[in-house]
Amino acid sequence: MTIERRAELLARADADRLRALAERCLDAASGALSRAVEVGTIRVQVREPVVGERFLLTDVLACRAEVARSGHVGWSVRLGSDRVTTLAAAVCDLEVASEGPLCSEVESLCERTARILAAERAAHWIELAPTEVRFEELDG
Repeated sequence: MTIERRAELLARADADRLRALAERCLDAASGALSRAVEVGTIRVQVREPVVGERFLLTDVLACRAEVARSGHVGWSVRLGSDRVTTLAAAVCDLEVASEGPLCSEVESLCERTARILAAERAAHWIELAPTEVRFEELDG
C-alpha cells in the first residue's frame, strides 16, 4: 500500500476503531508531537471539464497532525475539527512508517476501510443508476 493510499484510508477510517488502535500503538512505543494539531480550512479546486479551467469550489474544514519517533514521521489530515482522531491517524501512520509491532493491524484497518468505502460507493452508484440519461445520435 502506498503512503498516499494509507493516508487516504486513515483519513476516512472509523473514528472509534482508529482511536482505539492508536492507543495500543502508543502503549507499544512512545512518539513525540512534531507540530501542534491544527484546525483550518483547505481550498477545494476543481477543473471545469469542457474548457479545462480551474475554479475554487469551496473551502472545507480540516484538521492536521504530525508525530515523530526515531527519525520516522507520521501525519494525517482529516475533514472536520476532530483533533483527537486526526492525531490518532497520525500515530497509526507513524506505526507503519516506523515498522512498529502493530503495523499489520494498522494495515488491516486500512484494508477494512477500503472495503467499506468500496461497498458504499457501489451502493451509491446502484442508487443513481435509474436516473442515468442516455443520448442517441440521429443520423440525418
